[in-house]
Amino acid sequence: MTMTATTTTAISAVGLRKSYGDKLVLDGIDLSITEGTVFALLGPNGAGKTTTVEILSTLVAPDGGQARIAGHDLDERPEGVRAAIGVTGQFAAVDQLLTAEENLMLMADLRHLPRPEGRRRTAGLLERFELTEAARKPVSTLSGGMRRKLDLAMTPVGEPRIIFLDEPTTGLDPRSRRTMWEIIRRLVTDEGVTVFLTTQYLEEADQLADRIAVLDRGRLVAEGTAEELKRLIPGGHILLRFSGIAELDAAARHFGAAARDPEELELRVPSDGGIPTLRAVLDVLDAAALRAESLTVHTPDLDDVFLTLTGRGTPDTTTEMTR
Repeated sequence: MTMTATTTTAISAVGLRKSYGDKLVLDGIDLSITEGTVFALLGPNGAGKTTTVEILSTLVAPDGGQARIAGHDLDERPEGVRAAIGVTGQFAAVDQLLTAEENLMLMADLRHLPRPEGRRRTAGLLERFELTEAARKPVSTLSGGMRRKLDLAMTPVGEPRIIFLDEPTTGLDPRSRRTMWEIIRRLVTDEGVTVFLTTQYLEEADQLADRIAVLDRGRLVAEGTAEELKRLIPGGHILLRFSGIAELDAAARHFGAAARDPEELELRVPSDGGIPTLRAVLDVLDAAALRAESLTVHTPDLDDVFLTLTGRGTPDTTTEMTR
């Protein structure tokens, strides 16, 4: 993940609220997202991710709260917000009867670009998104992954400063998903855009995001870098494996809180995943003249974070409840 030197805020929100009937979807969320970074909003179906994107992209009005996007007030200057953003939804919004090239040219026309500029932009995007060979083919003949790439390629036609990606890799196979990740990274590193990403895929947030917020039942329950979130969760440990039972027993006497496994000749020492803790363990071993055959640092992953913070299992195994 690449962070820019700027500290300019691309998106800020305070107290965003939204209900549909008697169902409270967003319960007063606050956001502050730095320009030129990837921000991931992680949560199960029904947590309010899509509603957040719809509000920030001016598609839906909030019931309460305030927001500024690219320096424009959401309520007072929605046209300024729309001019500064691009949005890719959960499902590919491309014309199946047109070719890939024609879809991009259509988007250029909708953005009121001069025809020569539209052709230049289209050619550049086809190359950047590895769609050149598919340029003259009807979209209906393309694979799901190619259609999704085209859908994402249409978003930067107007050179937006902020791009909202609402679950952009849903339904893609692992290889296509990783291709999309690389494209998203290049959008940020090459052009300095800000990406607001919603996802159900824990690995996706871990791979792409500079910062991650966990949304559950309309409320933000945690925010930070992936590593910061992982450190919130207990269960991290350093696993030491020894060559014999005598060495294991000797080590166990020096680590009072460690769990001993005589069958595997392993000692599990609680750890927060930090370097000071690792150094302390190595110092104890050195002082006792003990040698471990192997040492492995285990830290909780985002699956553990999500399960602990929401108590609802991992996101992509929950059921659809609301927007």
